[in-house]
Amino acid sequence: MRSRRWFRLLWLVAAVAVVLMVFAACEDEEEEAATATPPGMGSPLPELADGVLQVGSDIAYAPIEFFEEGTTTPKGLDIDLANALAEELGVTTEFINTGFDGIIGALNVNRFDILMSAMTVTDERSKEIDFVPYFIAGTDILVPAGNPKNIGAIEDLSGLTAAVQIATIQVDQLEAANDDLKAAGKPEINVLTFDQNPLAVEQLRIGRADAVLADSPVAANDARLSDGELESVGLTIPPEPYGIGLRKESTALKAAIEDALQALIDSGKYKEILEKWSLAGGAIE
Repeated sequence: MRSRRWFRLLWLVAAVAVVLMVFAACEDEEEEAATATPPGMGSPLPELADGVLQVGSDIAYAPIEFFEEGTTTPKGLDIDLANALAEELGVTTEFINTGFDGIIGALNVNRFDILMSAMTVTDERSKEIDFVPYFIAGTDILVPAGNPKNIGAIEDLSGLTAAVQIATIQVDQLEAANDDLKAAGKPEINVLTFDQNPLAVEQLRIGRADAVLADSPVAANDARLSDGELESVGLTIPPEPYGIGLRKESTALKAAIEDALQALIDSGKYKEILEKWSLAGGAIE
């Protein structure tokens, strides 16, 4: 009888031990799951510590960045390049649609980590933020089909009306042209500015403007989508680089993006993305 009780006691002790081992194992697994770092997180870069590269962009400038028709899905050269850069950095992307005229200010108050918005690098902008050049584009002029006003260069807009997106380099170019025209005693260009490029193009369609100035890929795309109503006159102002914009203090992130961009160039992914959008001619070295 005593022997039987002894074996029962041993069995009970063993059963309790097994239960405790299983419980401990489950607890360890739960603890590991709670403390495990999700893919892409734990970056030494403060901006990427959450595992996300937040990208500010004015998503209304096809084919550089735009929303797929009827959706809120961003598409375009900048979108694909930003996604590829984020993959190199081991993070995901979040695109934050932001008006172009306030996009530098929004970057500097930490609304997002970088900006990619077909922004031409200029000395004035470089005083406010840093840039990583990634593409080259010039300025083109969009006119009605047949070019009835015989516009071939910006000075040919003397006495005419040009529509343009606010805060773009084209506004600066028109202001410089007006300074030259005024100095020469010629009629200045009437400049209409709009929040987005499609609004400027609409003014051309309805006859309120004689021309639209935009980056060459954008003007060519607008002409292509116009069903023959519009045409671009050809590159009129030499190409300059687009830049990925970063806060002045984001020096480590800038270096990481430079390395990631170089990796995309070396692997051929950069060329592949440009060719997808028929923009291989704007490739940087």
